[in-house]
Amino acid sequence: MSSLASKQGPRYRHTTGEAEPFETIGVEKLTPIIGAEISGVDIAKLVSDESRSNRQMDEIHRALAENLVIFFRDQHITPAQHLAFGRKFGELHIHPAAPHEGDDPALMKIHADKDSPRANGEGWHTDVSCDVEPPMGSILYIRQCPPRGGDTLFASMYAAYESLSDRMKAYLDGLTALHDGEQIYRGLYDNYGVADKPAYPRAEHPIVRTHPVTAKKALYVNRGFTRYIVGIPRDESDAMLDYLCQHAENPLFQCRFRWTENAIAFWDNRCTQHRAMWDYWPHTRSGTRVTVKGERPV
Repeated sequence: MSSLASKQGPRYRHTTGEAEPFETIGVEKLTPIIGAEISGVDIAKLVSDESRSNRQMDEIHRALAENLVIFFRDQHITPAQHLAFGRKFGELHIHPAAPHEGDDPALMKIHADKDSPRANGEGWHTDVSCDVEPPMGSILYIRQCPPRGGDTLFASMYAAYESLSDRMKAYLDGLTALHDGEQIYRGLYDNYGVADKPAYPRAEHPIVRTHPVTAKKALYVNRGFTRYIVGIPRDESDAMLDYLCQHAENPLFQCRFRWTENAIAFWDNRCTQHRAMWDYWPHTRSGTRVTVKGERPV
């Protein structure tokens, strides 16, 4: 057993039980902790036929709650259908900085090619956690993917929290941290011709948040947006955030999704982090993302 496994393994055990079977969708788990591929769903038909979609939508909701991130392959949807699918989960979130595709600002453009100075989501993060009400979930549709590379990694923040020691949980209880988009977003989309805004969102959130659906506790700090812990010395904050972020990125908490063209990933930002690998240059990865509004973390 590796030293990492021997250190972390006993501190986190995913318990499995006999779950109620799904009736309208297939669910194949990527790992016991996080991730599942969903089959038996045609999203284009789902959003257009209300009479047959309610039960299937209920089961998609359940699959997301149980697996944190779910994947759909071989989906052929229009921008309008992408937006309509997102709206089945709530009001749509408008990104504070990123460019959009077409006329609807809720349809975020995701694109990297041989001329791009960067790619979306290269570091571990939770989408727009700097908002006062950060997004509930993100739905990414990749139409064009590279022949090799371009995987996305997802990590369970339930597992990250649950594997902390009781003393660390007690220390973190009640602490908040500042999440700030300024350093991330200013100048980030210059290559798309997007002008900077006068200011970008910033918000104070609990370091441990309780999920409003599952009632589970999740670690809620990330390298992308979390700047410092409120109310403690800055050097202590820096050391603690470095530890928590390194801990959250433990491979034992992760799944990895290998993209194929016309696949969709739908992740819950309230209990996951993700990282998109830019290991496919000079090839192209392109698609759109729809994001669903969330609530203020508690």
